[in-house]
Amino acid sequence: MNNKYVAYVGTYTSGKSQGIYIYEMDLANGGLKHLGTSDKIENPSYQVIDNKVEFLYTVMETEKYNGKLSGAVAAYAIDKKTGLLKFVNSQPTEGRAPCHININKSGSHIFAANYREGIISVFPVNRDGSICAASCVIEHKGSGPNKERQEKAHAHYVSLTPDEKYLCAVDLGIDKIMVYNFDSTTGRLQPSRHPEVSIRPGSGPRHMVFHQSGRFAYLINELSSDIVAFEYSPEEGTFNEIQYISTLPSEYTGINYCSAIHISPDGRYLYGSNRGHDSIAIFNIDNNNGKLELIATVPTKGNYPRDFQIDPSGKFFYAANQNSDSIVVFRILPESGIIEPTGKVINVPSPVCIKFAVL
Repeated sequence: MNNKYVAYVGTYTSGKSQGIYIYEMDLANGGLKHLGTSDKIENPSYQVIDNKVEFLYTVMETEKYNGKLSGAVAAYAIDKKTGLLKFVNSQPTEGRAPCHININKSGSHIFAANYREGIISVFPVNRDGSICAASCVIEHKGSGPNKERQEKAHAHYVSLTPDEKYLCAVDLGIDKIMVYNFDSTTGRLQPSRHPEVSIRPGSGPRHMVFHQSGRFAYLINELSSDIVAFEYSPEEGTFNEIQYISTLPSEYTGINYCSAIHISPDGRYLYGSNRGHDSIAIFNIDNNNGKLELIATVPTKGNYPRDFQIDPSGKFFYAANQNSDSIVVFRILPESGIIEPTGKVINVPSPVCIKFAVL
């Protein structure tokens, strides 16, 4: 029996969007066939799927939830035959505008980054996939030199390290990665022995990704349009800076805001998205020292690529162009990592996250 590749597309619902859009991927040409849409949910802007592919968790990137000043997280059960979603429950995040969500390997806890106040929330998860009330809420303090965007803390990403020893919270507002010890028994966070990784002032760090080797981590900076490479030490819980490298061609002088960052399944190439330049920056990864080399910037054939994703086979690349309501399909050339448009475009209102499940 052949596996079914299902793509879940998160959206902003202030316009025409209804929620999370569900597609089956054509393994031959990368096309996406619409299977259905979740129940109407407000601003499901980022998702994560558990390792057993039983549940999908999403943020609800809102300022108010059930009458309180908070966003929310919601759980959906995945139908293994159809790929469709069934709502399980939701919980307030105790912070406004949650914009990123992640999960541990066992599926026992989820984590949310709340942009508005720089709040990190931790939630235990029941065996039936339902989310419990937050077990820990931590608010970052501080600001950065960019008065418009860094007037206070703005958490934008949260993830456990590959060894699950630490939780990393990337904060755009204070130019830092905050590093916590995570206790899976209590669901609590405590500052680690090396609790902060400082980034160049005004960089506005947004998302990060760990290399498959577990030795390197890469951070994309929204405001300075560059990527920082780090060597990660699991023993010490430290991130030692290796390199800063721009995501833009040297001749470009226009406005740009970086967004997503991902690594190819084979660990050879790193990709970062540029909003403004509207391109994907493609880097070669030196697996010996972790350094990056910019090899191309490829237009996304749309406006404002907030997210992108590589399918699980590593053959196709999907650019989610938020402001042109489109997902553009590219083929990945394995010998170079370069992406080429296939000509396929999927019309989706305000797509801002793509996650794949293999059923």
